[in-house]
Amino acid sequence: MSGLVIFDMLLPWAVVWAVWGLVAGLIVLAAWRGLRGWWIRALAAAVLLLAIANPSLQTENRSPLSDIVVLVVDDSSSQRLSDRADQTAAAIDRITTQVAALGNTELRIVHLADAPGDGGTLMMGALAQALADVPRARLAGAILLTDGRVHDIEAAPDMPAPLHALLTGHDTDWDRRLIVTNAPAFAILDEPVTLTLRVDDQGAVPDAAGTMAQLSISVDGEEPQVFSVPVGRDLDLPVTLRHGGMNVIQFQVATAEGELTDRNNGAVVQINGVRDRLRVLLVSGEPHPGERTWRNLLKSDSSVDLVHFTILRPPDKQDGVPVTELSLIAFPTRELFMDKVDEFDLIIFDRYRRRGILPTAYFENIRRYVQDGGALLIAAGPDFASADSLYRSPLADILPAAPTARVIEDGFHPAITDLGQRHPVTEGLEQQWIAANGNDWGRWFRLIEIDPLRGQTVMSGADGRALLQLDRVGEGRVALMVSDQAWLWDRGFEGGGPQLELLRRLAHWMMKEPELEEEALRATAQGQTVTITRRSLTQADRQVQITGPDGAVTVLPLAETTPGRYSAEFVGPDIGLYRLTDGDLDTVVALGPAAPREFEQTIATGDVLADVVEATRGGIMALEDGQPAIRAVREGRAAAGRGWVGITPRNAYVAADITVRPLMPGWAILLLSALLIIAAWLFEGRRLRRPV
Repeated sequence: MSGLVIFDMLLPWAVVWAVWGLVAGLIVLAAWRGLRGWWIRALAAAVLLLAIANPSLQTENRSPLSDIVVLVVDDSSSQRLSDRADQTAAAIDRITTQVAALGNTELRIVHLADAPGDGGTLMMGALAQALADVPRARLAGAILLTDGRVHDIEAAPDMPAPLHALLTGHDTDWDRRLIVTNAPAFAILDEPVTLTLRVDDQGAVPDAAGTMAQLSISVDGEEPQVFSVPVGRDLDLPVTLRHGGMNVIQFQVATAEGELTDRNNGAVVQINGVRDRLRVLLVSGEPHPGERTWRNLLKSDSSVDLVHFTILRPPDKQDGVPVTELSLIAFPTRELFMDKVDEFDLIIFDRYRRRGILPTAYFENIRRYVQDGGALLIAAGPDFASADSLYRSPLADILPAAPTARVIEDGFHPAITDLGQRHPVTEGLEQQWIAANGNDWGRWFRLIEIDPLRGQTVMSGADGRALLQLDRVGEGRVALMVSDQAWLWDRGFEGGGPQLELLRRLAHWMMKEPELEEEALRATAQGQTVTITRRSLTQADRQVQITGPDGAVTVLPLAETTPGRYSAEFVGPDIGLYRLTDGDLDTVVALGPAAPREFEQTIATGDVLADVVEATRGGIMALEDGQPAIRAVREGRAAAGRGWVGITPRNAYVAADITVRPLMPGWAILLLSALLIIAAWLFEGRRLRRPV
């Protein structure tokens, strides 16, 4: 129960104040003039004015509400280090018991996990969300159970009650981590690029940790190389990329005895390797309509440096001019085919036949160039079936087929072989063309018959004969197209065909673009979902072995989605580096950074929370010093001391019933005022005076 006197004016406030002013003036005037009984009239006026104020007694029947204490528990990844989880569990039990012992106090517990992606510990957001469900009049305090590594301190809510932080961890904790301070996203092949690394120690580092650390470096999952590097200093590391596409470089610092975790000892850098300029040498024989097709294709790409020359002297021209005098300026054949041949990424012979201009030594050097990693493409015409064929040169050792000397001059539709449906050069070409244009490919009218010796036949011509033959020779690649009429597709004959896409894929496959490898294992990450793709020319049941950052191994079967392409999706439970293996192929993929934000700083500290806690007069205490007691303190007083933290009782309530009664009935007020007026009249009329 609670009582309160309230006033409900019978007249507007303006009228009341006017009456008060008039009465006060009359009373002052009467007192100044010395009129007898002025004070009695003042009492009468006060009673009348009190009646106008209409005083009433308001009585409330109140139901008390419990105070609320919010406990936010940090369950992020860094809280699973060392014995922090045990410290947290013990603190929750102790806080629950103490709050229950306070009486009329409710404890609300909020658990906080890692933020999505790599957001870290968003404890202030969790606290604000918890307070949104608590009436401010009932909030007695809030306690944060954490290691202090909070990543959204700027989102701290306004607290009407004390805020405390209880820290897990120990004073003796220390940790070593690897930081990549500078890493480019792109780099030019065969040119060094500099990465900047740093190995840092934090916390109570023991002397036994030393000032040097063992750093291992692995590129694309290969055998790592180990180096000894200083701790606490920037390290500039030159790296030269060896292949185009994505290059995954993994760094790992050896785990030191006693450090909190090795989850921040590694880092993954993904650099996309690009070629500065692709150098292509195009050697044309007699002019024909397809020659411009090759030239237009290569010149349309701004990243291609094209060197092109044509042997202009046809075989039937017999004018007696020596071949060494066909041009006014000597063509640098020796410089191209002997001295600088290794500078080219691709050599194309387009309808070229031997005429004595290029000696045997040049072809032997080209053969060596291919075996050492170069690329050779022969676009053959009738010349390939003649006695002057390139097959009658040292190139025969690396060519995947031999000519039969038969030239088929008849219309045929080029087709993709069963193997070609699985090969990345020709995969899906026919389906894509029909879907985009609505018609089949146009015909070609010339095919040089060959006898395939090795490699893969990915396209066929008349009566299923080989049309496009691909092969790997040593470290290099060779392609043989035994028709010179791809230009018919370019001209749109009978609807045309995917000439540009076919030649583009063929050229890029020969230059070893990773996206066109026949046998490849790739993984791409979107959030925590990994999409795995396996390409292969052989058909078989396939599965991939996935090793997570915690060492757990998962075997995932792959399903064939299109010919030669197997895929599956995998959801990684943790942020970090995953290694995928399928037979002889392996790759790595990183979900988030290799060292998540939770492990960038692992030493427990109250520095981050200090300003927010001090603003509420709360306290920050380490659990290793003992569980603090919880006390009730008055609002505005210090809410933390040695070995204790305080909460502020709010005494909140809800009014169940309200009763309003007048202090005096109206007749009593009128009677009292009348008696006072009569008394003043009698006093002033000397009737109440004593006789002398």
